Amino acid sequence: MVSRAYAKAKGREAETRVAQAYREDGYTEADRRVRNGKFDRGDIGGVPCVATEVKAEASYAGKLSGWLAEAEAERQNAGAALGVVWHKRKGTTDPREWYVTMTGATWLTVLKGYLSFNSLN
Repeated sequence: MVSRAYAKAKGREAETRVAQAYREDGYTEADRRVRNGKFDRGDIGGVPCVATEVKAEASYAGKLSGWLAEAEAERQNAGAALGVVWHKRKGTTDPREWYVTMTGATWLTVLKGYLSFNSLN
């Protein structure tokens, strides 16, 4: 069993790394947020229009990593800009309630496009 202190340290490290990835992609104000209980606004602040929740758990990563590798290969084969995995959520048949998973690089591409489009409007 993992100690609570170890889990918190692992979470802090993951949040720090995600904030650094945002900063390296031009979101210079990105940083870890202080937790606010039920009023929490996500783990990373300083990124426009986004609430980012960071998870450092590997229990689901075995399947997701394979799925993402498949999506990336298919993205390249199709000459597409983005590759994502849209996977079913237990308890619902509505795809709008399912999950869409992507790599951090794909997410930063989506965010850049979204912010660019919205700055034009």
